[in-house]
Amino acid sequence: MRIDRIIDNKKQFLDLLLLADEQEDMIDKYLPGGDLFALYDDDLKNDNDLKSVCVVVTVDNQTCELKNIATYPEY
Repeated sequence: MRIDRIIDNKKQFLDLLLLADEQEDMIDKYLPGGDLFALYDDDLKNDNDLKSVCVVVTVDNQTCELKNIATYPEY
């Protein structure tokens, strides 16, 4: 398993993010400023190996908020 922090083109994961938050306009509010992490099943960066994503937003120096976490239903 591998977890990557996604910096660019975060919207490429929209289909998966919509499983946890059904309103795209809400995702658009926290996605640009949030840290997006993608979990892959192996060491190759192959879209077929993507299993799960999450978005974390820093609130302050001591607090982070998990805004979205989603896993494809088959996993």
